[in-house]
Amino acid sequence: MSDTDGKKTLGLGGQGGQVKQSFSHGRTKSVVVEKKRKRVVVPKAGAQPGAGAGKPSGTPKSDPSRRPAGISEAEMDRRLKALAAAKARETEEAEARAAEEKAREEERQRRREEAEAREREEREREEALRAKEEDARAKAEAEERKARKAAPAPEPSAPAAPDAPLSDRARPSGGDSRKPAKRDDDRGGRPSKPREDGGRRSGKLTLNDALAGGGGRQRSMAAMKRKQEKARQKAMGQTQSREKVVREVQLPETIVVQELANRMAERAADVVKSLMKMGVMATMNQSIDADTAELVIEEFGHKMVRVSDADVEQVIEQVEDNPEELQPRPPIITIMGHVDHGKTSLLDAIRKTNVVSGEAGGITQHIGAYQITTESGAVLSFLDTPGHAAFTSMRARGANVTDIVVLVVAADDSVMPQTIEAINHARAAKVPMIVAINKCDRPAADANKVRTELLQHEVVVEAMSGDVQDVEVSAITGQGLDELLESIALQSEILELKANPDRAAMGAVIEAQLDVGRGPVATVLVQSGTLRQGDIFVVGEQWGKVRALQSDQGARVKEAGPSVPVEVLGLNGTPEAGDVLNVVETEAQAREIAEYRQQAAKDKRAAAGAATTLEQLMAKAKEDQDVAELSVLVKADVQGSAEAIVQALEKIGNDEVRVRVLHYGVGAITDSDIGLAEASKAPVIGFNVRANATARNAAQQKGVEIRYYSIIYDLIDDIKAAASGLLSAEVRENFIGYAEIREVFKVTGVGKVAGCLVTEGIARRSAGVRLLRDNVVIHEGTLKTLKRFKDEVKEVQSGQECGMAFENYEDIRPKDVIEIFEREEIERTLS
Repeated sequence: MSDTDGKKTLGLGGQGGQVKQSFSHGRTKSVVVEKKRKRVVVPKAGAQPGAGAGKPSGTPKSDPSRRPAGISEAEMDRRLKALAAAKARETEEAEARAAEEKAREEERQRRREEAEAREREEREREEALRAKEEDARAKAEAEERKARKAAPAPEPSAPAAPDAPLSDRARPSGGDSRKPAKRDDDRGGRPSKPREDGGRRSGKLTLNDALAGGGGRQRSMAAMKRKQEKARQKAMGQTQSREKVVREVQLPETIVVQELANRMAERAADVVKSLMKMGVMATMNQSIDADTAELVIEEFGHKMVRVSDADVEQVIEQVEDNPEELQPRPPIITIMGHVDHGKTSLLDAIRKTNVVSGEAGGITQHIGAYQITTESGAVLSFLDTPGHAAFTSMRARGANVTDIVVLVVAADDSVMPQTIEAINHARAAKVPMIVAINKCDRPAADANKVRTELLQHEVVVEAMSGDVQDVEVSAITGQGLDELLESIALQSEILELKANPDRAAMGAVIEAQLDVGRGPVATVLVQSGTLRQGDIFVVGEQWGKVRALQSDQGARVKEAGPSVPVEVLGLNGTPEAGDVLNVVETEAQAREIAEYRQQAAKDKRAAAGAATTLEQLMAKAKEDQDVAELSVLVKADVQGSAEAIVQALEKIGNDEVRVRVLHYGVGAITDSDIGLAEASKAPVIGFNVRANATARNAAQQKGVEIRYYSIIYDLIDDIKAAASGLLSAEVRENFIGYAEIREVFKVTGVGKVAGCLVTEGIARRSAGVRLLRDNVVIHEGTLKTLKRFKDEVKEVQSGQECGMAFENYEDIRPKDVIEIFEREEIERTLS
């Protein structure tokens, strides 16, 4: 039966018509069908698809009859051109892909050939090695057979020799005799040798393995090389072990396990294992003591050399110079004396400069280093020290690095406290002294008085038949300057000053400061050797590399020899004035020495803090309860000034009040200083420095007081006045009168009232009173009422009668004496 069951199919006849549809149950329906023709665009016979792609002007016009409806001729041309361009692009891409595939195939072929060449070389190498092994084995077997023939025949029950070839051994009885033995010829001529090393190329990553994605964790190239070397040595019979190297291991007080392993050239894991055997559980990053490390070193067979942490400084130990290497050097002269005796003015007259005008208040507050050349050609290095009492440490520092001390004494002022102090410093440093009696041009000058007073301090000048040179000079008129220079030159000739300029430099830090533009700067007086640009040095707890050197005139220099003062740039921090500068070979040495010194200083401070017991701390806290403290922060321009200020402030105070310096440093006032001052409610003292903009804003917001000073005695006076304000006022009692009780009355609403006669002075109602009975004080208080007759009065004169009533006290009797006094508070000041 057909699918249509005789029904008429739906079709189209002509351009239109009716179609009769049949449905189930005999239903039918006539449908009108209209056929629309569709235009198909067919290019002309002469036109090619890509002909017009490159030449738009030559594209033939499309047939309007074959163009789709609604599309213009220009649109049709554009579409045809796009179609041609797309086909051309597909062709180019196909060609490029084909070329790329061809290149890729060539690269694969090249790699495959290289891999095959490498494998062929490896195979040839293996075959050569195996041939050598077979030759050696064949020789050994031949020798063994000869030995066996020479020896008596073995018993029949004796087993076959283990080294005999498989063909010579008896086959097991249970073996299959029908199965032929595998010959070497079946393997292409390779001998049947078991792989003892588990496959020499088993750990290598071949090209096939890499392409197949196999592998996983592979052995390193170094491990493979070691394995190959072992196999080669074993094949050549070189199986003897290397001789162990015994090392000298430097052992400090404590050492890290990893560092100990490195010094022994052993594996850290082996060292940890050795420690575990001793019962010490330590990782490679933990420290162990010297005794435990000594046991480990002995177990590994090395030698131990005990060293100390302080041995890092052995690289800067002083080495004695040969007398042949010593050369004459300029003398170092320090000018010392009392404040305002003309030290800097005298040096200015010698140098023909005007340093004193640049100092605040006309007094020197920094230690300065200068070098001059006299008219005779002699070179002299001068140090100018402050004379103020606060700068004691500066004067001591200047005396310790000097060769000659010039003691300046004013002829009109004679010997003063700082003059005596300078004499003691020079005597302690064991340096010769020259006395310069200055200001001889003044009318009140008396040089003989100065010489006489110096006798009291065991300074005997030549005019008094002594051995100390003295010269009368005047910085204003220039009198005696030439004689002073001659005396200095004579003294330096007697000393025969020499130094070795061809060694590592060593010098003393005269002053140090933190410069905003240049960073930490140290004024260094070179004492031996030559300091050059680029030298690596360590100074105190700091280290650095000489970035630049500046002379006292501000000029850049490349090097500085003995007795030459220079400013050194390139430090990593500000050193302490008085530290010693030493040049070392490497940055590692300098850093190690600086870190050791920092740690030593930290341990010293910690030990000093831990030395106090709990009872001592409690006793100190109890004492401090009654002591008022004025806390301050100090920032100065140079290290010496900050040190002098702190020493001066610590001397201010007594048992009731004291000054406490919370922090001091060098450089501008910063935000951290303001934060510390706010937390401590302390003012910030700036000496020749200023606060930066952010610090000023922070101080205004937090209410922190910043006070600037440029003269040290103004600073000390203000701090002393502020500390005096913390002193409790002194209370004095002034007796103003006495009264005697004659009668005692009882008054309603008032209580007992004493009828008195003022026998001496005045009785005032506002004054304090004491009640004396038989010259014993039985009450002290104030008056409740003071009346004369019936009127309240403020005071009663001597010889007059009055009535008195005491506040909260009524035990009064006739003949008692009333003492009347007033209290007065007097402000105290620190001396």
